[in-house]
Amino acid sequence: MLRAMGPFSAVTILSLCSVLSLSPIAIVSAHDHRSSPACKAVPGTPDWPSDSTWARLNESTGGRLLRPSPPGAVCHPDQPTYDAAECSRIHSAWSTYEFHQNDPVSSQWNQYNNDTCLPEPSYPCSGQGYPVFVINATSAEHVKLGVDFARKHNVRLVVKSSGHDFIGRSVAPNSLSIWVHHLKGMKAHTSFRPKCCNAKIDGPSVTVGGGEQMFDIYKYLDTLNQTAVGGGGKTVSVGGYVTGGGHSLLSARYGLATDQVLEMEVVTPQGEIVIANECKNKDLFWAMRGGGGSTFGIMTSVTFKTHPTPPLTAIQLVVASYNTSSPSVFPALAYIISHYPSLGDQGLSGYSYLFSSYPNPFDGGNTNVSGLLVSFVLQDTQDPAAITSLFDPITAHVTATWPDMVTLVTSVTTFPSFLGWYLENFDSSESGQDLYVGSRLLDADALTGDLSASADAFRQFASGGTATAFLVSGKGVHDARPRGGGDAVLPAWRKAYVHATVGVEFEPLNATAKQEAQAAMNRLLDPLRQLAPDSGAYVNEAAPFEPDWQHQFWGAHYDRLSAIKRSVDPDDVLWCNPCVGNEGWEEVGDRLCRV
Repeated sequence: MLRAMGPFSAVTILSLCSVLSLSPIAIVSAHDHRSSPACKAVPGTPDWPSDSTWARLNESTGGRLLRPSPPGAVCHPDQPTYDAAECSRIHSAWSTYEFHQNDPVSSQWNQYNNDTCLPEPSYPCSGQGYPVFVINATSAEHVKLGVDFARKHNVRLVVKSSGHDFIGRSVAPNSLSIWVHHLKGMKAHTSFRPKCCNAKIDGPSVTVGGGEQMFDIYKYLDTLNQTAVGGGGKTVSVGGYVTGGGHSLLSARYGLATDQVLEMEVVTPQGEIVIANECKNKDLFWAMRGGGGSTFGIMTSVTFKTHPTPPLTAIQLVVASYNTSSPSVFPALAYIISHYPSLGDQGLSGYSYLFSSYPNPFDGGNTNVSGLLVSFVLQDTQDPAAITSLFDPITAHVTATWPDMVTLVTSVTTFPSFLGWYLENFDSSESGQDLYVGSRLLDADALTGDLSASADAFRQFASGGTATAFLVSGKGVHDARPRGGGDAVLPAWRKAYVHATVGVEFEPLNATAKQEAQAAMNRLLDPLRQLAPDSGAYVNEAAPFEPDWQHQFWGAHYDRLSAIKRSVDPDDVLWCNPCVGNEGWEEVGDRLCRV
């Protein structure tokens, strides 16, 4: 049984099949700001809700309103929660994604909490970078109560599941946060009939709570010999992942995660609990699949297609030069990466890493090398020769053309299922830093055209340390046929093969370092922007200061998305940056105010 999704009252059940609509008069009225507050309420202002008002919210949610301290406060002697022993534990756990997912207000990158309370006694600590109150939601009704409260009392509202968010949408100062991490439950289907629809959709699918994480979904589906298009990290939560698009090792075959969606249950900014699918609330259904999280509504459950779990053969190889300044490195890498579209069309997918200087795998890391690390898989086979034969002519050409480039196949491994591969290869990188991530989608023209230009672009792109070229798109994404005739994901995905990313870390509580990191990110990304000027960036793994982010994240879909945002959220209950329709507000210090 699906847990924590009901039961619903008769009124709520009727609302599930209702179609959202706002008359033109209502829309104009909602956007008449002459009598609207200039800023969202903050503690200490007259419009901030009283303690008794917050107490009534707590009572209405069954005691699920939290007022948490910043998790790092235990390390600061001037804070009431100071605890030296607990500080030691939190300091050790701070670099793990799991710590931040299990805390109601923490997020994976420190700068999005404004570095206001790090677990370092030498730094200052306050709660100014965190939500003031949190609703620990376990039902759609809890979510509705939070949305209604924020709208009525002019309180800034944010939504957090696991905090696995590269652009900081899941946290904000002086806010009420709805923590959907405990919206759990999973139920598999052999066929699925969307609510309020006559059509039955044949084939396996699964309905999950909006706070489920992909790792738990993988484990559940594996017991049924199924799997799903899902994220590479254990703390990737289904809500932000699906609403942003969602790439995967399996997306090159089956499409993006958002392409798999059959139905959503959504709490709208107007506090309605509705069903969105190809029959009801079609605009909302379209926008919620790729238009970004924390914008059009809060997803409390989702149903999406599943697929038979495939046997896999995985290869890991390194192509590198012992001379980290060798002029051969990036021409050789550009040549290899130019084959990614062809390799993808032959069924390969996976991850590769470009590095200017990296511990040498040929001598146990005693020296450094410059080159490319490839970790790819071939589905539906457990024959090592099937995957090595695809790389052999490529690496042979590299070593013949650039003699100082050395190739080492570090492993070829077979796995009986996707979960088997995942358990050994999930993203185990660290969090708890001040870090920006930027990205660019690259299509076949960019990858296979002028290799001299792409070599120069990759050289500059990787000059900050380690960059990536993920082969996570291909025929499955290009040929996807989402339910309802389409979805809102960036159109550039429909031509892309490679999702390229790079990260820039910087010192906390240092405004100059932060500005330098932003400048460095743009400097690293500019060569790829020039290589693929008509492409864009994947919103879930992108720089929040991406120039012209509206079109870099959503392309030609942006105007329609903006219109839907105005219709479903005329009061701007949900606001985040960079998110659709946010242009009417800006952050002024720790307040959110109208422009």
